[in-house]
Amino acid sequence: MTTPPRIALSLIIPIYRSASIIERLVTRLEALDFAQPWQVIFVDDGSPDQSYTLLRHRLSSSPLAALVVRHTRNFGEHQAVLTGYRHAEGEYFINIDDDLQNPPEEALRLLEHARANELDVVYGNYIVKKHNLFRNAGSSFANLTARLLLDLPDSYYLSSFRCVSRLIGKKVAENHSPYVYIDGLLSQSTNLIGSLDVRHDSRDDGTSGYNLRRLIRLWLVILTSFSLMPLRFATLVGLGTAALGGLSILYILVRAAFGAVEVVGWPSVISAILFFGGIQCLLLGVMGEYIGRVYLTVYGKPQAHIRSVEWCGSLAVPLNRQPSRSTEA
Repeated sequence: MTTPPRIALSLIIPIYRSASIIERLVTRLEALDFAQPWQVIFVDDGSPDQSYTLLRHRLSSSPLAALVVRHTRNFGEHQAVLTGYRHAEGEYFINIDDDLQNPPEEALRLLEHARANELDVVYGNYIVKKHNLFRNAGSSFANLTARLLLDLPDSYYLSSFRCVSRLIGKKVAENHSPYVYIDGLLSQSTNLIGSLDVRHDSRDDGTSGYNLRRLIRLWLVILTSFSLMPLRFATLVGLGTAALGGLSILYILVRAAFGAVEVVGWPSVISAILFFGGIQCLLLGVMGEYIGRVYLTVYGKPQAHIRSVEWCGSLAVPLNRQPSRSTEA
């Protein structure tokens, strides 16, 4: 009896508003030259267009070993990737964008680099980024915040093009918080992290799904999910303003002792009230953000809900569940 070959690679591709590129995406994956057993997992993250229908139709005649997981609505890229991790069966997981800016061929280089250097995580470091100026600025700011809070080397560009070992991927997938930042979870799970220079292609079609609102939400997740630094900063600001108020009182008392107290005008009083009131509102907002996230997590806000899971392509079942075949000696 022979056992089915172990799956070497699981490609994970979140799908959202991708109807115009499905054909090119699947065709590019079919042309991937990789001799070892591999699979591709598509996670339809509540696309409002015909992405799911077109993908299912295209895969019906494809030789790919493909799994299509469908979310009940749009939950976000990081949530979709974690869903892919939970269903992946390969020795390594690599997630790529559905817009083909991450060349599938470069994914194989990430895999070989991870194997050769025995790394748990390998980030694709874009030689030349082809995002627009707004997306590059937002990503750079999010990366700077993540490095400061997660204590990562400056040489790591935390791109969404990453290769993760099965061990770490499955550990990370155990997280069910509604506020997900995969790179933060990875940095807390292993220190065997590296990077590799890779090609970054121009977007084939459409525009980036990361608008200003989504980038701010991602930044807030990074800021509040993996560090108490904002609360500590709030404490320092409170101590600083209290010290400033104490010095002001001391100054007034000293002047009063020498009979030099004068009646000051209302502009200075109003300015002081607005200044300290603004600081108080800021500090309350920071604490409220933490309390709100704790409340929603305890309340049970879902990370994601799955509508359906279906194997497609030429294989109706996963590679490692294929029936064994008998051979003659």
